[in-house]
Amino acid sequence: MKKPIIFALDDDPQVLRAVTRDLKSEYRKEYRIMSTDSANDALEALIDLKKKNEVIALFLVDQRMPEMLGVEFLTEAKKHFPEAKKVLLTAYSDTDAAIKAINDVQLDYYLTKPWNPPEEKLYPTLNDLLDTWQLDFQPEFDGIKVVGYQFSPKSHDIKDFLSANLFPFQWLDIETSEKAKEIAQLHDLKTTDMPVVSLQDGNCFKNPSIVELATALGLNAHPKDNLYDVVIIGAGPSGLAAAVYGGSEGLKTLLIEKHAPGGQAGTSSRIENYLGFPNGLSGQELTHRAITQAKRFGIEFLSPQEVTSISEKDGYKSITLGNGACISTKSVVITTGVNYRKLDAEGIENYTGAGVYYGSSMTEAQACSDKEVYIVGGGNSAGQSAVYLSKFAKNVYITVRKKDLSSSMSSYLIDQINAIDNITLLGYTNITKALGENERLTELELRNSETSETKIAPADALFIFIGARPYTDWVQLDIIKNERGFIETGRDLTRYDTFRKVWKKDREPFLLETCSPGIFASGDVRAGAMNRVASAVGEGAMAIKFVHEYLAEI
Repeated sequence: MKKPIIFALDDDPQVLRAVTRDLKSEYRKEYRIMSTDSANDALEALIDLKKKNEVIALFLVDQRMPEMLGVEFLTEAKKHFPEAKKVLLTAYSDTDAAIKAINDVQLDYYLTKPWNPPEEKLYPTLNDLLDTWQLDFQPEFDGIKVVGYQFSPKSHDIKDFLSANLFPFQWLDIETSEKAKEIAQLHDLKTTDMPVVSLQDGNCFKNPSIVELATALGLNAHPKDNLYDVVIIGAGPSGLAAAVYGGSEGLKTLLIEKHAPGGQAGTSSRIENYLGFPNGLSGQELTHRAITQAKRFGIEFLSPQEVTSISEKDGYKSITLGNGACISTKSVVITTGVNYRKLDAEGIENYTGAGVYYGSSMTEAQACSDKEVYIVGGGNSAGQSAVYLSKFAKNVYITVRKKDLSSSMSSYLIDQINAIDNITLLGYTNITKALGENERLTELELRNSETSETKIAPADALFIFIGARPYTDWVQLDIIKNERGFIETGRDLTRYDTFRKVWKKDREPFLLETCSPGIFASGDVRAGAMNRVASAVGEGAMAIKFVHEYLAEI
């Protein structure tokens, strides 16, 4: 936490040096001491300090200054730091003005010059005032602040990006938060500027793009080199595992992620069946551990950056990025995972990001406090989300097309759900329509497939966890995929008539190798994958073993 500030102001340089010396001698361990001899400079500094979320505990200000009187300065300073204690330094002739200021600016104390010895005439007074200030002081969140409208899709995208990339932030709704209105006034913000991201250094980004925000936060969106031993596309559990093993085994490794590390697993509120963690761990915790471990082994992490295509030339793979840049590599591991399928219901697209969300339950959980929340899907991700949201929501409803969850969800999760009073399972239920007002979701139309009954139910949020659609549309290069778009690898490739037309090696493909030599697939994007975090991690590690074998051939 930043140290609170004691701010001294006196136009006499000799007096200012003396008071600054005495303040630092006594208070420098617990407070930052700032001083200036210009009242106008001080007022400018106060605005800058406010933007940087600094805290001033006490003002010690001279009364007679040529630019303005001390009382006048304190009147202006109070607008920015109303809780700070205010002390006036006066000559004997100014005591009447000081006494008047007690009422005018709620002056806490006045001291007459000189204050020697400070142990008797300065420190006891300031100690009492600072002790009183500390009793009432509540530290504000010292980090990134996002100001915007709760049901704005752009606000949701920024919150989701920050959360997924493990940046702590504070969400401030401009319609309900006084702090948000204060920031808007301080930075002269308009409604068209929303959402706004205020950083710790005082910089304020109006309606930023994700790439602009990522650059400001120090994320790397540009590769450092032109040639790598292995490029891993996708930073889910499988990609992170591949990066850890690639880096630890001396390969020049580049990991590229379009959005944020962790993939779908990274958004999970609790993973309870991962080996070695008997109490479970969150997807964010797993992601943080993995990305830290990979970077420790020297891998380069590129994010947010999208890969748009892969081509081959002279035995090297050329990867084209969304910004047009090209990277050469000797081998590639594709670990782009899967996306949730879109819910085919009327009105869903109208409220996506404004009450309707795909995954992302942790990002919007606070906004669901005492609300009616619906979840579509019967898999583990849906179950984990329901358990997590039940801590905030008034009621959580899980809608599934089947009778119950037994065929699609782990038994430990079903037991947890059954034990939570405010979670209700709606079997044989389809969501057929989303309704809303003021560009936000307010109701859902539900249809029971067994009775054909249709009803309208109040709904403040809908979280969708249905199906698995592989993120492979961008993959061309004659790479064979099955009818659902998953990448085929290893021996399964021989079932396809087109395999021999594109595979020209004397050997058979390695277990995780695609029909393009040196390009591998692991994790959920691969046909036949087990769709478990542990298996994805195992495949990522295994892919690096085959990368070594491939590199030994060339």
